[in-house]
Amino acid sequence: MNRTEIFEKLTEVFRDVFDDETLTISDATTAGDIEDWDSLSHITLLSAAEDEFGVKFDMKAVHGLKNVGEMVNLIGRLV
Repeated sequence: MNRTEIFEKLTEVFRDVFDDETLTISDATTAGDIEDWDSLSHITLLSAAEDEFGVKFDMKAVHGLKNVGEMVNLIGRLV
């Protein structure tokens, strides 16, 4: 799976978690850019991404993510 495919699927995960079909994300998107992205939605987002991509995140790796682009890169290494 290439980076573009991961990004497209991850966009759908974000839209589902935040219940916003118009939500757009970029490599630079952070929790501060999405109004409803709090600690609870963060856990929901990670769980939904694990389910979508069939991966299991290492919490230490996830803790160090700075933006969506880094999340895409992490998923790319795991799939």
